[in-house]
Formats: sequence, C-alpha cells, structure tokens
Amino acid sequence: MITQKAKYALKALMVLGDEAERAVPEPLTIETIARRSGTPKRFLEQILLEIRNAGIVGSIRGRGGGYLLIRPPALVSIPELLRLLDGPIAPLPCLSRSAYQRCEDCTDEASCRIRRMFAEIFWSYLIIIESLTLADILSSGQLPAELASI
Repeated sequence: MITQKAKYALKALMVLGDEAERAVPEPLTIETIARRSGTPKRFLEQILLEIRNAGIVGSIRGRGGGYLLIRPPALVSIPELLRLLDGPIAPLPCLSRSAYQRCEDCTDEASCRIRRMFAEIFWSYLIIIESLTLADILSSGQLPAELASI
C-alpha cells in the first residue's frame, strides 16, 4: 500500500508531466499544481522539495517561476519515487534490497516459511512495479503491456 504522501506526489507529477507535453511547457506554481491535482498545498510544498532534491523536478524562483519536470516521464521511475517518499517497499525488512534488516524474532531465515511466502509474492510484485514510469501513468489511462495481461 502506498501512502497518501506518495499519492500526492504522483498526482503532482502527473500535472507536471501533462505540462511537459505541451509545445512550450511553463513552470507551474505550487498553487496551480495543488489546484490541478486536488492536493493540499501545505503537503505539496514539502513533497515537491523532496522530489526536487532527487532531481526529478526543478524549480525556478521569482516572477513566472515554479516547478518543471526535468526528467522525461519515461525516466521517472515509480518504485524510485515510492522508495524516496515512503522508504523500503518490501513487506518484510528481511526482503528489502535497499534497507535489509534481519527480523528480530527470526532464528533461521533460510527455513522461515513466512519469509518464503512473502518473498514469492514480493518478487512477482517487483517484476511489475520496477518497470513502471510516469510515462505509463500519463499514457491516456492505458495500462502498460505488462499489466494488461493480468
């Protein structure tokens, strides 16, 4: 499950992605992004700062300034964004590639049936989610080919 923060970020990126597809994209103010995305402005400021620091969006100061998507939508990785905002996406800490931690109550990972069961589910999930980009979300409501067959 993704957090509300990640949903707000995705909505904001969709607005910026739509703007990026225009012939002459313009920077959008936080107010404009909040209005178009239906996201509360007070949350959006912090979210956009995190996304800017990750190099996904850029900001321009002053009159006529605002935020712009600086990566092509096809290079904005959805799992990268989720990890940035929500932390590890693994269901168990012992399955995380980026933030591995041994489970406190586990005596033997190799024989842990809970780990084995969730690992199978998680790897299937990873195969799908690792291929998703902002371009997939922007593409006229169509599911990516990997998901259309599910």
